[in-house]
Amino acid sequence: MPTVKLEKSTPSKANILVIPTFRGEEGVELPSTALVGSSELKSTLHALTAVGAKGKSGEIIRIPAPQGVKADSIVAVGLDKPESLDDEAVRRAAGNVARTLVGQKHVATTLGDFGLAATVEGLILGGYSTRGIRSTKADADEAPVKVTIVSNEDKDVFNAAVIGAEAVAFARTLTNTPSNELYPASYAKYLKNEATKAGLEVEVLDKKELKKQGFGGILSVGQGSSRAPRLVRLEWNPKSAKKSVALVGKGITFDTGGISLKPGAGMWDMISDMGGSAAVAGATIAAAKLNLPVKVTAYLPLAENMPSGDATRPGDVITHYGGLTSEVLNTDAEGRLVLADAIARACEDNPDYLIETATLTGAQMVALGSRTAGVMGSDEFRDRVAELGRSVGENAWAVPLLEEHEEEIKSKAADIRNINAKREGGMQFAGTYLAQFVTDDVEWAHIDVAGPSWNGGAARGYTTPRATGVPARTIIAALQDIAAEKKDK
Repeated sequence: MPTVKLEKSTPSKANILVIPTFRGEEGVELPSTALVGSSELKSTLHALTAVGAKGKSGEIIRIPAPQGVKADSIVAVGLDKPESLDDEAVRRAAGNVARTLVGQKHVATTLGDFGLAATVEGLILGGYSTRGIRSTKADADEAPVKVTIVSNEDKDVFNAAVIGAEAVAFARTLTNTPSNELYPASYAKYLKNEATKAGLEVEVLDKKELKKQGFGGILSVGQGSSRAPRLVRLEWNPKSAKKSVALVGKGITFDTGGISLKPGAGMWDMISDMGGSAAVAGATIAAAKLNLPVKVTAYLPLAENMPSGDATRPGDVITHYGGLTSEVLNTDAEGRLVLADAIARACEDNPDYLIETATLTGAQMVALGSRTAGVMGSDEFRDRVAELGRSVGENAWAVPLLEEHEEEIKSKAADIRNINAKREGGMQFAGTYLAQFVTDDVEWAHIDVAGPSWNGGAARGYTTPRATGVPARTIIAALQDIAAEKKDK
């Protein structure tokens, strides 16, 4: 990740200065900046105009620094029209800059004057990279950029933004890890180490304990693999907490579909099927680092969905934690089976709110595309979480659960069935399935991020290729919002 620092004055070693530009009625406009004096700023404007700068969104132009400026060069970043400027525009601009200046060690910017938190998030997340597992070491020019943000903003705002961005990077790195390295046991061990360092209480249930306590959904999905499943429980419980939130995240470390085998083409991306659990883990650790005055308990069901002679078959009936039974008609609808167990267990803690997220259905992408999450659950809380997601740049849309699914989810062989034979409303049917395990007194939201959690294309703004870490920042924003709600009352 890029290294970011907050300073009140321009560091003497800065050899690259990053300044914002706007698209004005008569061409590019330069706001005043602490990095460049007024006469030098005028020279900079002339130089930018000469090379055709417009100040439009996505524009990055590098020019030699004018005489009188100690730096070697100036990088102008377009923020488009000033009247339309928002945090998301700043995040995207900062993300683009972070990739453009890879390998640079002495960069200073005043982008933070237009949104400090957004600048920090954009720089860290846009400059995030992973080389994977290689035989060669990275060259110096591959190193993430080091940036000093020159601003008089509150240090607490800066620190909170760093923690939030690091939570996303944490989730991205886990999700990008290949499944031969990240499987239930190794994943649980890593989470325990990282969460313990952050001051969380950690409990890990292995196969023997899962069987003893009746976690039939998790065991069913994991029984086809030689790598046994786990359930990880993370808890942040400060003395000041007056509200409690349960978090649940799908942790399928690889998904072949089981006996209902997926097509081979593209199956390699199924290393990302644990993205929900990674986002929840990152958000829970962030809650501790931010010292949020709210109790957070996360349940992460981890399993590998494989076909074998021991695998669950279509038509099998399983018993979930708490006693509800499911007819498994499609073993590739496995996420809801492990989530059901975790949700039922989480509700035993009597939380005020429950947020669950998963790369759950292809139907989410059919309905909303690859960049917008579908949010279902209790009407008021569902809408609140979707709005918070949009406010931090993680697009989300509130989706109703369908009345007709209440009847269609019934099974002749068990209490409920895990799929609907119809094509329509597949995302909502999964939500209806999960709703069966949420107790009536818990406000809850289910976030389907099948599309948004993975970027199969090129980098854009602060979204890098492969894992995105969505919806970690939405969950953190929800926890902060709930903590503020406590204070207001």
